[in-house]
Amino acid sequence: MNGHSKELDLDWAEKNLKNPGDLNRTWGKNFGFDYYYPLVSRSPQIREILNLIKKVAKSNASILIQGETGTGKELIAGLIQFISLRADKPYVKVNCAALPENLLESELFGHEKGSFTGAFQTRIGKFEQAHEGTLFLDEIGDMHLSTQAKILRVLQDHEFSRVGGNRTIKVDVRIITATNKDLWDAIQDGIFRDDLFYRLNVVTINVPPLRERQEDIPLIAEFFRRKFTSELRKNTKGFTEETMRLLKNHHWPGNIRELKNLVERAVLIVEEGQMITPDDIVLTGRDYFAAGGRDRRRGEIENTGLPTLKLDKLEKEAIVKALEISKWIQKDAAKLLSISPRSLNYKIKYHNITHPGWKKNI
Repeated sequence: MNGHSKELDLDWAEKNLKNPGDLNRTWGKNFGFDYYYPLVSRSPQIREILNLIKKVAKSNASILIQGETGTGKELIAGLIQFISLRADKPYVKVNCAALPENLLESELFGHEKGSFTGAFQTRIGKFEQAHEGTLFLDEIGDMHLSTQAKILRVLQDHEFSRVGGNRTIKVDVRIITATNKDLWDAIQDGIFRDDLFYRLNVVTINVPPLRERQEDIPLIAEFFRRKFTSELRKNTKGFTEETMRLLKNHHWPGNIRELKNLVERAVLIVEEGQMITPDDIVLTGRDYFAAGGRDRRRGEIENTGLPTLKLDKLEKEAIVKALEISKWIQKDAAKLLSISPRSLNYKIKYHNITHPGWKKNI
């Protein structure tokens, strides 16, 4: 595929990547998971999103992407840009929630030298940087009303002025926005402009939470396992069946971002050359039982009104008892507990267990 356009790459991928296993051979190449995940997704909702993206990506229509935090809204925005007619033009991203109002305005529109304290030189803003390309405004629901009004003007007139400047600057920019908020509620609360909303949502894409695309969890988890295994130069053998069952049944309030963090920790903890087991993942207490852990029935007692077991307390007591029996030698205690030394080390840190005989505590 060397020398092919991005559009041809996508066509090639759609013809050749039919299931998650096929994606294995693409992970080491220049094109990767972020762009081709929708092509191998087993989720009907993600497949519908892909079909919609292919219809609208090559237009100049503004697109609003909605979904919970961590669902992959930025991934969807990147895919839209990747197959758009502006794919070889600038792609500029701005997190509207990361900057206060005065700094966000300067970030978007730039400023003239001397326009405010600290403006020692003229600065080109993101709109100018994205000229003829695409500007992705993440967390648009957190933008202040005054900045919203200026964004609306750019969308209507395709022009703006830098902060502290009088010169009108013409731009040709395609806008993609994303939010984890309900903009209708924000409009009702008077914190989001309805006229801007109608400009932004010419096309709306609703990204489902991870718990609603359970069939994709093995694919995404395996991608992150390979990613962190490569980065850490560590040999891991995949997930056991029980581990994958727990991952698939977890509610995932943090969505893909939570799964990514959990897999990264698991790769750090698992023994070299071993499969990732439930002992290596950080699902404790109610989350562990709700996901179908071995002692699920005990966890379900929590919802019956009967007295509940303090699982963290029991775990800590068991670890301390094993350490006492093994004279505080961690590898011997790990054998008693039937977990890996690395898992035990993690749990010792988690429970803040210390002993004067350990070198780090001297």
